[in-house]
This record gives sequence, structure tokens and C-alpha cells, in this order.
Amino acid sequence: MEYMIETLEVLLESIASLAIVLFELIGIGILIWSGMSGFVKWLKGDKDTGIYLAKGLAMGLEFKMGSEILRTVIVRSWEEIATVAGIIALRAALNFLLRWEIKQEEKENEKENALPGSEE
Repeated sequence: MEYMIETLEVLLESIASLAIVLFELIGIGILIWSGMSGFVKWLKGDKDTGIYLAKGLAMGLEFKMGSEILRTVIVRSWEEIATVAGIIALRAALNFLLRWEIKQEEKENEKENALPGSEE
């Protein structure tokens, strides 16, 4: 029975490690794509560049935060747990700020795109 538990533990660690790498890769890919696409939009003078870039950054951070949450499955010491918790807190704060910025820019765009003479 003990051998079976150890085997399942090793299997879980392997699956979690693979998922962590995949989530990190996806997150980095989204961040790179959003940055490059945002730069192209900026060069073209697109007004929605900020919103597009912020949404891409937020999505990339979501995947990277997911990888950190998965990392909690395989950490063994209190130092590692504290480090992972700090990273998760930092990424959550960045994500919160990005979402706030998206809402603010969307409100500004709504005000700019409102038809003249239509008072609310």
C-alpha cells in the first residue's frame, strides 16, 4: 500500500510539473503576442491599444498565476510556500490593477464615443 501511495505521489508531481511548464509557456506566449500586437496597434494609431494590451497582459498573468497555484502542490518547505504565496499575491495585485485600468479606459472610450447631444 505504501508503494502505491509513493507511486501516486510521483505521478502527481510529474503531472503538476508538466502542467506548470505548459501554463508558464502559454502565459509567456500570450504576453509576447499581446505586446507585439499592441505595438503594431500603437504604430497604426489605434485608440483601443491600451485596452487591448491590458487585456492581453491580464490573460497572460492569469496563466502564470495558475502555474504558481499548481506549484503549491509540489512545494515541500515553508520557505517555498512563502515564496509561492508572495508571487501569487504580487500577480493577483498586478491583475487587479490591469482590470481596473481596463475598466477606466473603457469608461473613457464610452464617453468619447457618446453621440453629441445625447445627455445621460
